[in-house]
Amino acid sequence: MTEKLDIDHLRQWIGRSQEATDIVTAQLVKGLRATLFQEVGEPKAGDAAPFTVHWCLAQPVFPMSMLGPDGHPTRGGFLPPVPLPRRMWAGGEIEFLQPLRVGDESTRTSRIADVQVKSGSTGTLCFVSVEHSISSPRCTAIRERQDIVYREMSGGAPAGGKASPPPPQAQHRETHVSDPVLLFRYSALTFNGHRIHYDRDYVTKVEGYPGLIFHGPLQAALIIEMAAKLRGGKSPKKFSYRGVQPLFEGTEFSVNANETEAGMELWTANAEGQPTMKGTAVW
Repeated sequence: MTEKLDIDHLRQWIGRSQEATDIVTAQLVKGLRATLFQEVGEPKAGDAAPFTVHWCLAQPVFPMSMLGPDGHPTRGGFLPPVPLPRRMWAGGEIEFLQPLRVGDESTRTSRIADVQVKSGSTGTLCFVSVEHSISSPRCTAIRERQDIVYREMSGGAPAGGKASPPPPQAQHRETHVSDPVLLFRYSALTFNGHRIHYDRDYVTKVEGYPGLIFHGPLQAALIIEMAAKLRGGKSPKKFSYRGVQPLFEGTEFSVNANETEAGMELWTANAEGQPTMKGTAVW
C-alpha cells in the first residue's frame, strides 16, 4: 500500500538547490548524434553539440545499494520523497540561449520550484517542478523547467486518458521505429536506471504497461532537432512541451511539425497517429 502523501512535508523541499559539473566530450556528442538519427561524424573541440546534450551531463550517480525497485535512487535527497510509486517526466519548458560545444565544462544549477498534488483519471498525482540553469565557460547556455509527475500504481495497464482529437495534417513529418536498442542507448547516455525503459518483465508485470516505454526527453530531443533543422539549424528561443500518453517499443512513430504565426507546433505520434507528446517552439 502506498504511504500517505503529506503535501505540507513535501513542500518543505521547495527552494532546495544543488550544483553539478560535467564536460561535453566528443564521444558523448557522437553517441547522442547517433541516437538522434543524425550523421555521427568526428566532432572536434568547439563544434556545437545537439541542443539537448545537457540532459546527458552530470547525471546523479548512486551506488546500487541506494537504488529503489524501479531503478531510480531511493526517495529523498534533492527531490522530495513522494511516496507514489510511478514516476514520469511530464513536460517542461526550455530557453536556448547559446549552444554547448565540444570541450565545454558545463555547470547545472538546479532548484525545486514547486510541489503540487492534483487528482486525475488514474488517481492522485504529485507534480514536482525543477528549475535548471546550465552554463558554459562563456555564458548561461540554457534555462529550463522540468515537470516530474508521480502517480499511483493501478491494478491494470494505465489508461491513456481521454482520447485526443485527431492531430492536424503535418506539413513536415519524419518516421522512425522505437527499437529497444534505441531506448537502451538513450538510457545509457543519460545514466538513467529507470527500469520502465529496458526491463520488459518489470514494466509489464509490475507497472502494468504493455511494453517498454519511450523516454519523454528523447521524444522532446527529436522534436527540438526537427524544429531547428526546419529553421536552418537555429534552435528555438523557447520550447514548451508536455507528454500526452506513453509511446511504447516496437512500433513506428513520427515526429511532426506545422508552421504557425507564432512559430511552430510540433508533436510525436504513435503508429495509429495519436499524439504522444505535444510542443510549441518560438524563435
